[in-house]
Amino acid sequence: MEQQKEGVTLKVIAHIHTDFPTKFGIPRQSGLVPSLKSTLVFTPPYRNPDALRGLEGFSHLWLIWEFSQAVREHWSPMVRPPRLGGNAKMGVFATRSPFRPNPLGLSCVALEGVKQHPRLGPVLHLTGADLMDGTPVYDIKPYLPHVDSHSQAAGGFALPAMDHMLQVDFPPALLQQVPEGLREALCQVLEQDPRPSYQQEEARVYGFAFAHLEVKFTVSNGVLHVCEVQQRT
Repeated sequence: MEQQKEGVTLKVIAHIHTDFPTKFGIPRQSGLVPSLKSTLVFTPPYRNPDALRGLEGFSHLWLIWEFSQAVREHWSPMVRPPRLGGNAKMGVFATRSPFRPNPLGLSCVALEGVKQHPRLGPVLHLTGADLMDGTPVYDIKPYLPHVDSHSQAAGGFALPAMDHMLQVDFPPALLQQVPEGLREALCQVLEQDPRPSYQQEEARVYGFAFAHLEVKFTVSNGVLHVCEVQQRT
């Protein structure tokens, strides 16, 4: 019997560019913030428009990518899912934890269009991504609604996102400091409660980078209060 290979070399076909220069604040799953915009730029060997022929007929895509900030030499069979407060352990294959034997992520994003760039070749314009800026992408596959959608599927211990939504208090004077094209997406990110699930200190000031801004906030009684918006240097 022919021996099967136990490993395979993956090629980075593209990088995605988003408004999240760091991990903090990124939505916990793709599609939770549909107004988030991003672009996917192919690496030079894969900038052939023929590779994308027919892609514009699909409204959504699957991205297979690398948890590039979570690459480790060793793995653990048990992890602590943030949704369970960082205390209870679950099997790694029952979670979407980045700390896996192979640090691969899977995201469903909406395809807004394909535009030809004079230097970068075909660029995908996407919405709803949950990836950090610069994340390497290994593959793209079309989303097929007749086989990929299972409305009655059980969600296990992963609670629906709406159970964790916050009301956002964004003072008008601070909101004016956010470019109009980013306001809706930023407010939706804040509604999702960007804090780590195991950090619930009401007196604590949290901050994260979004596009060229640094946004700081506190949370009390289910309301997120934006207290500062500054330009990042």
